[in-house]
Amino acid sequence: MNHSWRQWETSSRRAGRARAAEHVGRPRTAEWCPPHRTDREVEVMTDKLTVSVLGTGIMGAAMARNLARAGHTVRAWNRSRDKAEPLAADGAYVAGTPAEAVEGADVVLTMLYDGPAALDVMRQASPALRAGTPWIQSTTAGIDGVGELAEFAREKGLVFYDAPVLGTRQPAEAGQLLVLAAGPSDGRDTVAPVFDAVGARTVWTGEDGAAGSATRLKLVANSWVIAATSATGETLALAKALGVDPQSFFDAIAGGPLDMGYLHAKSALILEDRLSPAAFAVSTAGKDARLIVEAGEQHGVRLDVAAASAERFARAAAQGHGDEDMAAAYFASFDEGTGDSTAR
Repeated sequence: MNHSWRQWETSSRRAGRARAAEHVGRPRTAEWCPPHRTDREVEVMTDKLTVSVLGTGIMGAAMARNLARAGHTVRAWNRSRDKAEPLAADGAYVAGTPAEAVEGADVVLTMLYDGPAALDVMRQASPALRAGTPWIQSTTAGIDGVGELAEFAREKGLVFYDAPVLGTRQPAEAGQLLVLAAGPSDGRDTVAPVFDAVGARTVWTGEDGAAGSATRLKLVANSWVIAATSATGETLALAKALGVDPQSFFDAIAGGPLDMGYLHAKSALILEDRLSPAAFAVSTAGKDARLIVEAGEQHGVRLDVAAASAERFARAAAQGHGDEDMAAAYFASFDEGTGDSTAR
């Protein structure tokens, strides 16, 4: 570890303590410290870690920011450096390579596009990885992907935690994610401060991260999210085609068992043309839908809705909506070039 890094680490820890001190006596807001974490504030502030965050897209950047705000030293890396640079304002050290990012890390956290991307980045980081380091793997990698990542962890002597999260941009920025985690209990005290900084709650699903029990639960949960999103888009598309005011539909189901907050939230994004910035992008949702279909096929289950949803996301992406919120799959209901740009 060189002299400049030691200087930066010392100044960063001081900055983290200063930021924490600024919040003493302030109201507990969602942007800083949600009420559910009040009881752990003192404990978290005494469990200072150096956390390497590999992947600073929508989710990774928010998680890195909350880790820094909790007083941890954050070493961040992203393939496109411009997505990581803003984290420097929060006290994070922006590394030029994965290996530089994991140097001296107490915990490594990956939040990348998919399993192959996570494996590639960890291989790049390999020269600087220390045996015995906990690896929190939060990428939605699929069942087969988790197995490959766990095998890499075994080869390198890392302590593997399968830990995908439920939540999108807003809960990620507020530190309100739901962490689904599987991994050895004897190392959980080390990773708990990381989970506390990024999430509202941690649900432990097993002792063996390699078994992928947390990822399996994530795929089940995402199958519901994707089905609900597709149903919302198709309902609004049909209403448009039939000349039905969407509000008439909302009024008809209001207060009944078919009414749900998610329907209104995603419908508003479409009706008000607020699809950017994405809470969860069309391209990423399509990847997850494919992982869900593959998981079903491997276990003898046909998932027709998930398969159709994967096709809808692919069509929407081909129409130029790949970086927009997953609700933009609405446009897959219309032929490209029809000129439809809104559900109104």
